[in-house]
Amino acid sequence: MSGRITRADRQLQPDPRYGNKTVARFINCVMEHGKKAVAQRVVYDAFEEIEKRTKGDPTCVQVFEKALENVRPEVEVRSRRVGGANYQVPMQVNRKRQQSLAFRWIIDAARSEKGKPMFLRLAKELHDASRNEGKAVTTREQTHRMADANKAFAHFAW
Repeated sequence: MSGRITRADRQLQPDPRYGNKTVARFINCVMEHGKKAVAQRVVYDAFEEIEKRTKGDPTCVQVFEKALENVRPEVEVRSRRVGGANYQVPMQVNRKRQQSLAFRWIIDAARSEKGKPMFLRLAKELHDASRNEGKAVTTREQTHRMADANKAFAHFAW
């Protein structure tokens, strides 16, 4: 039965340590080759590193939520073909895509650095993103800048 819609949101269980579904979804995005235990260890070690850096004042989950909030894009450009020409049309991003883009940008930024263990790179990126700095926030700003530059084509969004 290909093409069947699954209710992945209902099937997703909260993560075992923090009881948070967003953290569980983030762990699933970090996971490679089905190695969930490795992904959990990376994320939990990153959260412990964040706790050390912030000295527990904002909890690691609060830092994580703030980082996601700072990285989520409001608008993005989508390619639209009109009359034989392709236009980059700025469009609003729905909540689910905002979250998935934020996850992807944070993980890609952490993976792009080399030379340190993944949990340290992830902790650094999450901590930077919570302070509105870092590569993931730069990616969001570039996306917003691109949408702002192409707002003349907004009337092609339908």
